[in-house]
Amino acid sequence: MIYLDHAATTPMHPEVWDAMQPFALDVFGNSSGVHAVSRQAKNALEESRERVASLIGAQPLEIVFTSGGTESDNLALKGVAWNTSSRNGVVTVTTEHEAVLETVSLLRRFDDPTAMVEVDADGFVDSDDILEAVTETTGVVSVMLVNNETGLVQDLPAIARAIKHRFPEVLVHTDAVQAFVSKDLNVSQLGVDMMTITGHKFGGPKGAGILFVREGTALEPVLHGGGQELGRRSGTHDVASVVGLSTAMELADRDRNRFNEEVGQARDEFEKMVLDGVEAAVVNTPSHNRSTHHFNVRFPGVRNESLLMRLDQAGVAASAGSACQSGAATVSHVLEGMGLTADEARESVRFSFGWTSTLGEARDAASIVGDLVGQLR
Repeated sequence: MIYLDHAATTPMHPEVWDAMQPFALDVFGNSSGVHAVSRQAKNALEESRERVASLIGAQPLEIVFTSGGTESDNLALKGVAWNTSSRNGVVTVTTEHEAVLETVSLLRRFDDPTAMVEVDADGFVDSDDILEAVTETTGVVSVMLVNNETGLVQDLPAIARAIKHRFPEVLVHTDAVQAFVSKDLNVSQLGVDMMTITGHKFGGPKGAGILFVREGTALEPVLHGGGQELGRRSGTHDVASVVGLSTAMELADRDRNRFNEEVGQARDEFEKMVLDGVEAAVVNTPSHNRSTHHFNVRFPGVRNESLLMRLDQAGVAASAGSACQSGAATVSHVLEGMGLTADEARESVRFSFGWTSTLGEARDAASIVGDLVGQLR
């Protein structure tokens, strides 16, 4: 199988599993306990917190461990909306991940003030449009750093500066799930108050993520119970997964230069071969401000469901968009938000590369894509 669906999930690094095993088997204690086995687990938990914080320029107590990107996004937005502050509104962008959009939909049903900002034909959001959407009730603005379907990179530092200049009391959150593998993320340089990361997008375990929460940020927890994570997220810690997450983050950080060079070269070669070999193929995102590892392309006259089925039979894994949607016959809200028609969105496929991708695989996959598109046409 030539795996080109890394934006959905990635293979786990062997070193990550090696780091996790002792805490799944031997050091199995509840990290909230007081005896020796629990203390060992607690030490590993807090060491992982320090390791994660150092990688994003944060303080250890600003790291909240969660079950992944969806929970982190939910905590960031609901945590503000359901806090006792009068600023409980949410402003976000139409092309965000479903974890953000469905949370906003829920908040609307609770009559919390929300606003959705549209993007242009390339997928960029204008900071002036965001500022216009902010009101006296807005508590948080959420803007994704790297889009999960297209790989488009928003100018988040500029957006955050504009918000803080005009509305210093408004919090800025970013879903950076797709960004960490290729970008050195520093929360101060980005200008954000909260940031979502999840491990399985860069060789870590599924079910492990973080929400960076800047010191002094008041959040109502989504999960209530024993008061873990300084009361911000109750629940017994999965210490093995937390260790795996911190290990994967360190590996991705060390591998980032190679990733951007070699994986970027594989993506670029694949893109060139596909565009050269498939008549009328259209790239859905601009060449500038795009991630190293995404390629979203439209093949006019070919339904993506048919192509994906043929690709799977030929040994190539890809997707129609978000992993939350790829198993269902839905139209990409991201592509529609960029102005594509429903039919055009149904002709679009996402190929995403990762830490295991090679140039040879890219060339082989591009040849297969060209042959199958020709057959389907």
